[in-house]
Amino acid sequence: MSTSYVNGRYVPHGEATVHIEDRGFQFADSVYEVFAVQDGHVIDEDGHLKRLWHSLTELGIAEPMKQGPMKVVMRRLLSINRIRNGALYLQVSRGVAPRDFPAPQGLKPTLVMTVWRAKPFDGSAVKAGKVITMPDLRWKRCDIKTVQLLAGVLAKTEATKQGAVEAWLIDEAGNVTEGSSSNAWIVTADDQLITRHTDHAILGGITRQTLLKLAQEYGLKYIERAFSLSEAKAAKEAFTSSSTVMIRPVTQIDDDIIGDGEIGPFSRKAIELYGAYMKEHP
Repeated sequence: MSTSYVNGRYVPHGEATVHIEDRGFQFADSVYEVFAVQDGHVIDEDGHLKRLWHSLTELGIAEPMKQGPMKVVMRRLLSINRIRNGALYLQVSRGVAPRDFPAPQGLKPTLVMTVWRAKPFDGSAVKAGKVITMPDLRWKRCDIKTVQLLAGVLAKTEATKQGAVEAWLIDEAGNVTEGSSSNAWIVTADDQLITRHTDHAILGGITRQTLLKLAQEYGLKYIERAFSLSEAKAAKEAFTSSSTVMIRPVTQIDDDIIGDGEIGPFSRKAIELYGAYMKEHP
């Protein structure tokens, strides 16, 4: 049986519980991060923790502990579970209080962590997939990584029903914001790599940030801007990025084939660069 972490205690996963009046459970008054683990290293750890603190600050949730001790707990949990490759899930809620909409002051945050095992990243084994599109029904502060994920759940569930790997969300202007659990990328006819600029409408993905840095280092042209669904369907290539799936080439959007329907050179380069990055930047 695996071990999880709940408010200072390492407990068997089946016994890992929080109070029924935890505000994360009743109001989604909670934030989270998912860290990829490769060869025993937590990938982009500082970037994830920086985003976690942004989320906590924006919602006025107290920090559950300092970042140094938090890193110690994360490594201890990975060690106890003997995780070399997989992921670590971390969630902080505002805490426990009698159910009422106004957020009480001075609550002790609830901190939980779980881990799971996965195969190490293998760029040669990455497969392309189809995405569908749906209206973006989420709230207007998607830059805060909260656990209120119902819109994403419904979108990803519908994608799965249609044999797709992701749902790309479309705003009222007809532009792609992001996927239900990933950032969206396209490559235009003139070989420009495009991903939406960060604002309140999307989550600033940590893998997205890393890919932009890698593109700059290797001289790949990219632009951060909004792009329409019609532009995406006319693209030469498309792919998604996230901390758990890493890079996923997209060869079909709804009923439209992207490019020649195969994984393109930009997507392959992104997979190659990110795979090398994880080995070189623990």
